Amino acid sequence: MTTRSPKPRMFLGTPVQLAVITLLAGAGSVCAQTAPAEGTAADPTKLPVVTVTATKKTTSLQKTPVAITAVSASALEDVHAQTLLDVFNLVPSLQGTGQGDHGIVSITLRGIGNDSAKTEYADPEVALFVDGVFSPRPEGASTLLFDLDGLEVLRGPQGTLWGRNSTVGTINLKTAKPVLKSQSGYFEGGVGSYNRLGARGAVNVPINDTLAMRFAFVHEQHDGYVDYQRSPQLSLASQQTAYAAANGGSLTGFQALNPNLFVQGGPKYNAQNQSAARVSFLFKPSNELRWDLSFEQFRDRGTPSMSLMQTPRAGEKFWSALIDTAPSLSRDATAVRSRVEYDFNGMSLAYVAGIGRFKGSGTYDQDLGVQIPTSFTTGANHQEDNTVWSKYNNYSHELTLQSTGKKNLDWMLGVYYAAEDNGIRFDIPIMNGTQQGTVGWQGSFIQPKETVDSKAVFGQITFNVTDALHLTGGLRYTHDDRKNIGGRGWFWTYDATVPQVPLNAGLDPTQPGNGYSAGNINDAHYTGSKTTYLLRANYDLSKDMMVYGSISTGYKSGGSGDGGLHYGPETLTNYEAGLKSTLMDGRMTFNLSAYHMNFKDFQFSAPVIVNGNRQFAYSNAEGAKVSGLEAELAARVGNDGKLGLTLSYTKTKLGELVAASNDYQLPACFDPALGGNCLRVTGNELPHAPKFALQLQYEHTFNLSDGNTLAPRISYHYQTANWLSVFNLGDGDRQKAYSTADVGLRYSAKKNWYVDAFIRNLSDARVKTSAGSAGSFANPIWTAQYIAPRTFAINAGYNF
Repeated sequence: MTTRSPKPRMFLGTPVQLAVITLLAGAGSVCAQTAPAEGTAADPTKLPVVTVTATKKTTSLQKTPVAITAVSASALEDVHAQTLLDVFNLVPSLQGTGQGDHGIVSITLRGIGNDSAKTEYADPEVALFVDGVFSPRPEGASTLLFDLDGLEVLRGPQGTLWGRNSTVGTINLKTAKPVLKSQSGYFEGGVGSYNRLGARGAVNVPINDTLAMRFAFVHEQHDGYVDYQRSPQLSLASQQTAYAAANGGSLTGFQALNPNLFVQGGPKYNAQNQSAARVSFLFKPSNELRWDLSFEQFRDRGTPSMSLMQTPRAGEKFWSALIDTAPSLSRDATAVRSRVEYDFNGMSLAYVAGIGRFKGSGTYDQDLGVQIPTSFTTGANHQEDNTVWSKYNNYSHELTLQSTGKKNLDWMLGVYYAAEDNGIRFDIPIMNGTQQGTVGWQGSFIQPKETVDSKAVFGQITFNVTDALHLTGGLRYTHDDRKNIGGRGWFWTYDATVPQVPLNAGLDPTQPGNGYSAGNINDAHYTGSKTTYLLRANYDLSKDMMVYGSISTGYKSGGSGDGGLHYGPETLTNYEAGLKSTLMDGRMTFNLSAYHMNFKDFQFSAPVIVNGNRQFAYSNAEGAKVSGLEAELAARVGNDGKLGLTLSYTKTKLGELVAASNDYQLPACFDPALGGNCLRVTGNELPHAPKFALQLQYEHTFNLSDGNTLAPRISYHYQTANWLSVFNLGDGDRQKAYSTADVGLRYSAKKNWYVDAFIRNLSDARVKTSAGSAGSFANPIWTAQYIAPRTFAINAGYNF
């Protein structure tokens, strides 16, 4: 169960007091959030100099007037990060959840996000980049993190330099690059709970004085967490009684319930089976010219995450479900990324290009097993969410020219172009009772070609008024062109002459005689443009302390949904002030940011029922107001301890919105255009936005004989209650305040090998990350996605 925590005001004393004690003790270290991306400081008692690329040039983190969290490679290793889900607690105001039916990860930053960004339509509010190449679809957030130099999270809109879909922030993953004239590498393997097996490694190979190659790989797998509940044990007499009651007393057409319809073996939900490999090249024929090129392949054969009943059925385990659709997930992604940079005459010209290819499929038990059938066609329903196929191809080009060196005027100019070609077939068969039963509703959403074409020009200039005062302005103009070509929703026609069988991949709903007709005509063409801007001033109070203030805007384009209906773009204006300081002669850093965001025309989207047919609908809410405070502290305790502390406070208020969603049981809607059920949510708090959150990490290295070391570590997270949807529907739609802890112990030998053991979710807390309801509005059955239960693992590795 979720661990109980005292009231926040009582709780705050301990970690804050600890931070103050550390400050007074005069120790300095690097927390996970601000560990160096590469290199180490010359003085081991001081903090390494952390460099970031938030301004598209390499600058010191403490000298960059942007709210940035930089997570180093070593910090990712400490938390054993495999996907972005393992990183969220390290970054102030960052939240995320896995989405079951599409098997992806949705991201929320500073209270702004969109759980519906799991579909082929939706664009996320937090833009994801890998080595500066945009990853446009939400599947990108599910790929494995491996062989990275680190990652950067830019908090607040980044609409000038990073462009569309960075409405509220940007995440940039930085892969490890080849090194000239150096042969090195590492290998690691491990085992753990739920039959976990893992391996990863990399090798750097110098080919000649100007060319080097690096090969890296990773594989992670474990069994699913969700056990299968046994088939319903119903007497034949009770089945006949239930069937007759629903059919006017008649037993005509009665069939005995087939227990084999319920899955009892095979892969379980919440299993992992992922692999990835990357080969990178560095060509550097001169000091002025550098070319980085990489090829990456990702493969996923795990299973989706199952939503569980928040109150388990009597006699059943919490981590179990009555499953009538076996889980499957098949995803393959290929990426090519290139960066060419040439320095000349006090300027730098850079060309960044990327190509991405994705294909996938999956099956998911959308009825979640919350109801037990009383006969083969009564008492429950069978619903599958099946991605029969999905694919996307995307490519992007960015060319920038910027000044280099120290000048009175620093500038950057850039042009950008990106294109996508996406498609999907997504089936939803719903049968009364079981797969044997009659059709409740079923349909196939086939979008053969959806295209995105985006062009932009941008520029940014910084006037260095004095050595201490710097004024920056930036503009970006973006034009988007989006098309849905041939998209259709094919719905069951209830033709009595057609056999009532669940829609499946082998059945073509577009063919006459199969019982389907085109209910939604989704052909549409959307064009729009937007100018985003940045105004910023920063002032160096001393060589170790800087303050800054900024006004910045972000933008996400509009588009079209089912039925070809257009929705408008959303925009965000952010007012921010911040402090960055290096204390105790370089042994501590403390960064602070305060912000207020005005979010306009928020794109709310959800599955709804209109005129008896299911579709995915969009609407533009009036917007939202979000205010907050974020703090990050890093310190070294003596010469052998590392402390990291992050704090965030977030206050949100949703603007005018009447929302509908099939994922929740809602009251009957007063507006038929919004579907059968809806709720006015104006003034509600935004989901995934706890008012207060804290992350505390500590690691201490004990020096043993012969140069060996032993390093225990603990990571502690606490946050107050937060809603899981815009509906704010009570305890079922809310995660109460909770705390979790991870612990680890690493033994490092002088001869380059190590053993690392760790436990995640030490208290086995049950933490909800999203929710939904079945049944009725008056008597709902609540379900939720949860973080993983307590797991343990041990890794061993060797560096060479």
